[in-house]
Amino acid sequence: MTHDPRQPAQLRWLGAAALLAVVRSEPGITRTAAAQRLGIGSGNATELSSRLRAARLLDEQPAPAQGRGRPTTVLGPHAEGPLVLAVDLRASDWRLALAGIDGRPTVVSQSGYAEEPDTALAQVAKAIGTVYRRNTKRLRTISIAVAGPVSGVRLGQFPSRGWNDVDLSVLTAKVSDRADVGLLVGNDATLAGLAEARTGAARAAATALHLIVAQGIGGTLVVNGVPVTGAHGAAGEYGHIPFADPDLVCPCGARGCWDLTVDGRALARHLGDAPPDDAVGYVHAVIDRPDRNARTRRALNAVSTSLGRGIGGLVNLHDPDVVTLGGAAVLLRAAAPESFADAYRNALMAFRKSAPPPVRDGVHGEDGPLHGAVELALDHVVSATGIADWVALPDV
Repeated sequence: MTHDPRQPAQLRWLGAAALLAVVRSEPGITRTAAAQRLGIGSGNATELSSRLRAARLLDEQPAPAQGRGRPTTVLGPHAEGPLVLAVDLRASDWRLALAGIDGRPTVVSQSGYAEEPDTALAQVAKAIGTVYRRNTKRLRTISIAVAGPVSGVRLGQFPSRGWNDVDLSVLTAKVSDRADVGLLVGNDATLAGLAEARTGAARAAATALHLIVAQGIGGTLVVNGVPVTGAHGAAGEYGHIPFADPDLVCPCGARGCWDLTVDGRALARHLGDAPPDDAVGYVHAVIDRPDRNARTRRALNAVSTSLGRGIGGLVNLHDPDVVTLGGAAVLLRAAAPESFADAYRNALMAFRKSAPPPVRDGVHGEDGPLHGAVELALDHVVSATGIADWVALPDV
């Protein structure tokens, strides 16, 4: 058995990692309440919080005033603590956001893509390098959410851009190798589902199914706060289940993909329009039309019906406690709620119809992948190993 020389330091920070997990899950919690959640005494909680303050990980700030009485303090991120950088590679543009251990992302850069893949990736890498240079001593992990199937740090396909088999490690080209900044990559729908399970509409659920419509539909099954990602990290490509007409050819190479019936491209096909460059923007434009004629209503009904029917099938497959929706799925259901509800119920097996899993709008909306990328990164940064690595850095 190989001995890890960092193990003693990791063990030393297990209690601290548990306290930080509570702070992440309950922003604004007091030290006393955190101690109760952990089942430890006030003295141990005080000692842990003091160690974390000395390590520049945790601090206490005055709580918002609640009338008369003794003022209290709440636990929160240290002003000089570690940061994570979330990179959201969406169908039509990209965003960078920084977050501390409270998990609240702040967008610091955003732009559309250059035409050529190499140029586009170099553009994003340059922006990442700029953020890194401004936060050299604090940036610990870069987490990438991308609208396509991923395995490790490789992107299998990016249909909206026409990219295939892309090595996303090139995005850290402007980050010093000596900085030891971690790189994580996840599918956008998987990460959005992680965010909803941790801090959103599925927070209390043991098993949650999340689905997001952008260009196509993807999702994830989250069990006890952990997404089911499959053998190679590429699970959740629900849009490529053959729920649709097999005469329809998908850009993924398969036929009859559900993708082709539930997004802006499907709406355009029903309305006789050309396939839109921005599938999400097209959905917004159709739904925002002041006067919906019969043809528009039929198109929205058809897409919403396909969405509801497919979700019913996935409920039969996965047996979740709750289903959450993100991206344009929220808009499409709201545009034709009766069509969605009828299709969902009719697709359920008989024994499920009396108490079907609720279908809820996600809390994070179109920012779900960004929040999920932050969650993924923080899982590494504030683990016992991550804390030990942070404390071992110079000047910490």
